Amino acid sequence: MKLLGKVAVVTGAASGMGKEMAKVFAQEGAKVVLADIVHESLEQVVTEIKASGGTALGVVTDVSKESDIQQMIDAAVNTFGSLDILVNNAGIMDRMTAAADVTDELWERVFAVNVTGPMRAIRKALPIMIRQGHGVIINTASIGGLCGSRAGAAYTASKHAVIGLTKNVGYQYAKYGIRCNAIAPGAVQTNIMADAPNLDPNYLGVERAMSGMNTNPRVGQPIEIAKVALFLASDDASFINGAVIVADAGWTAY
Repeated sequence: MKLLGKVAVVTGAASGMGKEMAKVFAQEGAKVVLADIVHESLEQVVTEIKASGGTALGVVTDVSKESDIQQMIDAAVNTFGSLDILVNNAGIMDRMTAAADVTDELWERVFAVNVTGPMRAIRKALPIMIRQGHGVIINTASIGGLCGSRAGAAYTASKHAVIGLTKNVGYQYAKYGIRCNAIAPGAVQTNIMADAPNLDPNYLGVERAMSGMNTNPRVGQPIEIAKVALFLASDDASFINGAVIVADAGWTAY
């Protein structure tokens, strides 16, 4: 087992990529704290993991709230004794909103979930990882953090920020035995685009952001991203730090 005895926290763990990450981590021996804002779905995943012989704890968490982040990390340490792996996976889209139409409310909400939440979780986790002399942090970014128009202005800016944060933390804390990497998925079959059917295809943000979809080789499955996370969390990736691993079937290679 690649993660035997490790303690992992995964945000956005009630569905999609986070759900698969939590399940794979548990299968590989980790004790997993699943964090999500959706209580019913969260408990269902916890039950599935336990039924398969894994160890899991669900913590209802709104990653945009400092108090919830504190509670989430404390739950891992108080219940399982340590924090070895932190996966900042929770994220939201911005309805492909173009820059001229971004409201302060939308901008602040996207950044609160996609950037401030991971920053606060990392800030809380780092002293724990420094004391124990090791730790792994994985941030779910996006090819939207590498390209200019795979989403709206707020989401694009937020994922660029996640990548910058990843590289900064990876380099500055490498001397403490801590690795910080990001995964940049392409289009993946999750519920993050649940509002997509209601978007006006003629709206500037949608039309421009979706203009490259015909070059996409295929849509990925959450388990494919979870396997990348497993690699980064394990000792197999011991020499990988401050990196952004693109998982998009070659979409950005075009």
